[in-house]
Amino acid sequence: MIDVENLCKDYVLKSKEPGLKGAMKGLVKPNHKIIHAVKDLSFHIDTGEIVGFIGPNGAGKSTTIKMMSGILTPTQGQVLIDGRNISKHRKEVVKDIGVVFGQRSQLNWDLRLGESFELLKHIYQINQKEYDKTLDELDQILGIKELLDKPVRQMSLGQRVKGDLVASMIHSPKVLFLDEPTIGLDVSAKYALRKFIKEINKVRHTTVILTTHDLGDIQELCERLIVINSGVLMEDGNLSEIVDRIAPYKTLVVEYYDEVAPEHTRCKLIAQDGNVAKYRFMKNDVTAAEIIADLSKEKKIKDVSIEETGIDDIIKIVYGA
Repeated sequence: MIDVENLCKDYVLKSKEPGLKGAMKGLVKPNHKIIHAVKDLSFHIDTGEIVGFIGPNGAGKSTTIKMMSGILTPTQGQVLIDGRNISKHRKEVVKDIGVVFGQRSQLNWDLRLGESFELLKHIYQINQKEYDKTLDELDQILGIKELLDKPVRQMSLGQRVKGDLVASMIHSPKVLFLDEPTIGLDVSAKYALRKFIKEINKVRHTTVILTTHDLGDIQELCERLIVINSGVLMEDGNLSEIVDRIAPYKTLVVEYYDEVAPEHTRCKLIAQDGNVAKYRFMKNDVTAAEIIADLSKEKKIKDVSIEETGIDDIIKIVYGA
């Protein structure tokens, strides 16, 4: 569905020295600096995938999303949506994509929510039967019809996000770009957003590209992860495979009846606090059950638990790399 080939985006930044002298010098001999926001990105996304597209602030995520949705033109490279170049065939391609920017609403501030949807119906030239069917389906997921008569300016942040989600799907696009849609949302609004993404992906096989700093969204929704940093592709693959490769270990927490923790030849004792000891072991070399069985022969065990490496720790490692 989406092919990104050698995508680059450069910005020219004009800088000047401070003061009047610097301003005059800048007029005569301006100093330009090229900022490489995105550097030679290439990846492929299949129909029906939900892909987490993440990176630290300033990594180039939003710039890439804007190029993929046709808002920005690449300096080099190309983006193909369903085999069509978004830069060359923008009017045709945008009928097949929907976009939600968490910090910018596409709803008309001065209209009722229902009027904003009607306006989009005419823009996308959707017939009334198809429009009503789509609105009914989206209402079952988000409960949007109860808000149709409410002016957009009087809606809460969570209600506006619901409205933006419906607006992005009213023309039944094949691809949905979500750029940090959960900014400022409470728990119930985040739950509604995640439910919406799952449902449209399941029912309509919509391809979803999600950029977010909420790692709960990643764990809940995405099997595949694309990580960029400073405009460069850092990771691209199955989320669980990335976790296993970066952190191929688990931590076994054992509580003994006394404060003498035995060693084990197939794992490492990494910490001890009183009668609680932590052992780190490689997941592919030995199982937790085997270690527990061996340790129980050495000491009487009161309690055990296993700590998985958190997704937040994994992402920090990737960002740092």
